[in-house]
Amino acid sequence: MTDLSPNVRGAGYTVRPSLAAQAGRYWMPGGAILIIVAVLAVFAVLSPLFLTLGNLGNVLQQTAVIGILAIGLTLVLIGGGAHSLTGGIDLSIAANLGLCAAVYAVLLRQGYVSGLAMLGTLLTGVALGLLNAAAVVWLRILPLLATLTTMNIAIGLEMVITQNAPVPATGALLDLLISAGPLAIPWLSWAFALAALLFIVLAHFTRFGLRLQAVGGYPLAARAAGVAVFRYVALSYVLCGLCAGIAALASVAVLSGSSPGSNDNLLMVIAAALLGVVFSRRLVPTIGGTLISGLFLTLIANGFQLINISSYWINGVEGVLILLVVSLTAQLRRRQQRRKVSV
Repeated sequence: MTDLSPNVRGAGYTVRPSLAAQAGRYWMPGGAILIIVAVLAVFAVLSPLFLTLGNLGNVLQQTAVIGILAIGLTLVLIGGGAHSLTGGIDLSIAANLGLCAAVYAVLLRQGYVSGLAMLGTLLTGVALGLLNAAAVVWLRILPLLATLTTMNIAIGLEMVITQNAPVPATGALLDLLISAGPLAIPWLSWAFALAALLFIVLAHFTRFGLRLQAVGGYPLAARAAGVAVFRYVALSYVLCGLCAGIAALASVAVLSGSSPGSNDNLLMVIAAALLGVVFSRRLVPTIGGTLISGLFLTLIANGFQLINISSYWINGVEGVLILLVVSLTAQLRRRQQRRKVSV
């Protein structure tokens, strides 16, 4: 319900949300935070190691790979819109990670210096992002189908490069990333925090980020305002590919090489990106919300390990959370649409 009241400046009428509508903007983010605190409190009671600085630093390191991938996917969700079929999605991002990690490990094994190997890794991620952009923007293929196809291309290329076998990798950069930094927290955790901060600034405090939000939320208005909608959507896929390349460097550092099966991370990446919506009052994807969700999912997996519960349960938990969030946000968005129509 909304009520119309005279504008005190005499410019007509302003739409003032009812108290129930205003409260509704805050109950979901507040409720989600309370649930997270409650879950963490249970783990802290069951395991005295859970909230130690060393364990939290380890959790941050474990979140680095999933977190960077989820940031990339969030950029695609922001630019592509929230529609369940035609909206932005990149199902190839985890497979892209595996391909990039394979490229990095193989280049190091063949004697290339770390800088060239890193450049080749990032360019590989960007190349797959460009392929996704071409399929979605220029060929007009549904993102769901286009990225499902490129996912299989990436998986196939990874198997060709590695013969579907682990490829060990060593190097000064990899040793540095997993070594302890300030507060005994690994340098990889600090690098992840810095990367997350940069992407928050890019997505929410720059002209590019604000236009990307406009393209995803109000494409017709953005096009009428002269924004190159297709270009911003394409850039979101390219940035997503770049994130896969960055995450691959972190993955190789954590695993000491490239390993098959990186696509198993896809569900957790999607869960982190979608769950982040609940931390937005407008139910839209945000980088900050995605980071909180990614940390929460990693903390759940870490808590399960500390209290000796199989980590396989985490897949079921992620599936249930995705189902709850998607259904709940769909209901709330339909309610918002009806409210706008009634006004």
